[in-house]
Amino acid sequence: MKIDFAKLQYQYQLYKTEIDEAMQAVLDKSNYIMGEEIAQLESSLQDFTGVKHGITCASGTDALLLSLMALDIQPGDEIITTPFTFIATAETIAFLKATPVFVDIDEKTYNIDPFKIEEKITTKTKAIMPVSLYGQPADMDAIQSIADRYALKIVIDGAQSFGSTYKGKTDSNLGDISVTSFFPAKPLGCFGDGGAVFTNNDALAEKIRSLRVHGQSKRYHHQYLGMGGRMDTLQAAVLNVKLKYYEKDLALRQEVAQKYHTALKEKALILPFVDEATTSVWAQYSVRIQDRDEVQNRLKEEDVPTAVHYPIPLHLQEVFKYLGYKKGDFPISERIASEIISLPMNPYICDEEIDCIVGNI
Repeated sequence: MKIDFAKLQYQYQLYKTEIDEAMQAVLDKSNYIMGEEIAQLESSLQDFTGVKHGITCASGTDALLLSLMALDIQPGDEIITTPFTFIATAETIAFLKATPVFVDIDEKTYNIDPFKIEEKITTKTKAIMPVSLYGQPADMDAIQSIADRYALKIVIDGAQSFGSTYKGKTDSNLGDISVTSFFPAKPLGCFGDGGAVFTNNDALAEKIRSLRVHGQSKRYHHQYLGMGGRMDTLQAAVLNVKLKYYEKDLALRQEVAQKYHTALKEKALILPFVDEATTSVWAQYSVRIQDRDEVQNRLKEEDVPTAVHYPIPLHLQEVFKYLGYKKGDFPISERIASEIISLPMNPYICDEEIDCIVGNI
């Protein structure tokens, strides 16, 4: 059985008529930049999340960068985050010549361990950047308490968790700023790159909207040094269609995750853990297994696709060698990075596919 990891083509065929019509409408109007579909999407994102401001942008990475720029992060500032994440988390911090300060993760959720944050705070610390890894938020009450105590900002990297909840609130409603990615393989994905920034702070929202169009307050009047960070209208048109079906897709993802739980519970591996305070959107279904590389190769031979998110923690990446970290500094991140493997996860996996995947494992 040939198994598709994300089934993007399958999903396109489900919504093909509506998506094609939405994209054709943009082509007919040729409003490729900041067309009316952008405003429609931002309004729908605000309704979906309950956040006051949903601001689209060109990618999840740009969403992080815009957030840090809006907070006026300067060279030499420190931002506390996790080493077990995609590089964009720390890359955007370093891009502004600020310093990523890593904290090890919780062994069960794989998110930043809030009990290790306080010891890393210095006079240079300006913000905390938790990552909602694999689809569920971090322990935000504990993190918010620390941020309040030290007057720090919180920027949530929710690239994998759009639509998840923490104690009944959407993840987009947490922290000072929350961001997400609409990369095609994300739970809500467009047909290229796309992202969004969420905040309930009017001043930050106004600044982010300006920063994404080169710091303009009006055409050719530049208040800030900004960037070309707009989402293109074609991507907004796709998302306007897919967002209508997103709650249904999230429910299907929950069903797939539960089927994996049931089928794998007796196997010699560690299953994903979701904290009772959170819900996950299951961006990945990631298990921990001994002899990971051998197992992955054997599964590949049986046409079962897998992925590793992520094999090398950021503190051991060559690009961050200048930070002075070494192997052993974050042992939980390092151990999990050597054991983690993501199985095919999408809303449309059938029972026969799960049986094939589990049988081969």
